[in-house]
Amino acid sequence: MTRYALGVEYDGGGFLGWQRLTRSGTPDGTTVQAALENALSSVANAQVDTVCAGRTDAGVHAQCQVVHFDSDAARDPRSWVLGATSRLPPGVCVRWCQPMPQDFHARFSARARRYRYSLVNRLARPALERQYLGWERMPLDAGAMHRAAQALLGENDFSAFRTVHCQSPHAMRNLHAISVARHGERVVVEVQANAFLHHMVRNIVGSLLVVGRGERPEDWIAGLLAGRDRTVAGPTAPPDGLVFVSPLYPAEWGLPDEVTLPPEWNAHHNPP
Repeated sequence: MTRYALGVEYDGGGFLGWQRLTRSGTPDGTTVQAALENALSSVANAQVDTVCAGRTDAGVHAQCQVVHFDSDAARDPRSWVLGATSRLPPGVCVRWCQPMPQDFHARFSARARRYRYSLVNRLARPALERQYLGWERMPLDAGAMHRAAQALLGENDFSAFRTVHCQSPHAMRNLHAISVARHGERVVVEVQANAFLHHMVRNIVGSLLVVGRGERPEDWIAGLLAGRDRTVAGPTAPPDGLVFVSPLYPAEWGLPDEVTLPPEWNAHHNPP
């Protein structure tokens, strides 16, 4: 058996999220995982099961989701890429494939994950690219949002920003970086952490929007974090504007640059 890693891009708008559904009566192809496994199994002429770096919710997109699977089918990486993509719906493609050591794990080998939330900030809703953008009609102070967000950095209990349906045994996460920047009519939130809770990014964005509209002061975000009470935080931002940019892995795995930690990572997180 050979273990392979895949880089998978998808538009989450037509799916019920990443995770394969097992409940009776659910048709194949309603989740990204089911669609991908059906395509890979067809290429392999055998059942293929996949593991991803980070599950995404219904409506959330991925720029480079990393997946691993095992197969004894004699196929080269190009055949996996082209064969699987030709069998996938238009909203999903396999961007790259490479053989990996057996101890590589798409989820557990990752050291960080990155998300981006993009929205249009203007009076009228967007028409072009609307499936990939949130929308806020009230003027936003992106600078205030950015300053407020810095209170979330480091290892903290993010209970105030997790859904009640989150199945994680604890709410401790290490937020490495977060930024909010305006680009014309667009406001973009970029966030990186070791891992994320269910709806964590969308709940953070929803609370930052409250600050951006001027309804709460900048230090309100720090108070939410300390209070650990989801009921007093902002609403959950819609999924449309959220993209799972990629997981990040140590350079030793030899994966493409877009999913590999920069050299300064080891110097900062693993000092001599």
